[in-house]
Amino acid sequence: MRKHLLAWQWGLYAAGHRDRLSLLLHIATAPLFWVGTAMLAWAIYRGSAGAAVSGLALWLAALLTQGRGHAREREPPVPFDGPIDFASRFVVEQFVTFPRFVLSGGWLKAWRAST
Repeated sequence: MRKHLLAWQWGLYAAGHRDRLSLLLHIATAPLFWVGTAMLAWAIYRGSAGAAVSGLALWLAALLTQGRGHAREREPPVPFDGPIDFASRFVVEQFVTFPRFVLSGGWLKAWRAST
């Protein structure tokens, strides 16, 4: 995992999130990841294979959709150093960095600048 991941990711975030479709894809799919996480927690608690499969499907949908959004950006994401780097960066983006981007007004600013 990267040292100072939150600060590192935040420092790069606005530059890598300027494309209008990418912004829409992120705002639509971050909640899918959150719901998928809740479903996985529920699956572990209740032993529900169906909830686990559904949760993983939502994770995958968010991952693939946001990946398509990132591919449209002029500033490409920093390449991953491996599976732990990938997982930590993706989870932190979903639960911390993207919500911070929205709540700080960064998403709206990027949306307005993309027109």
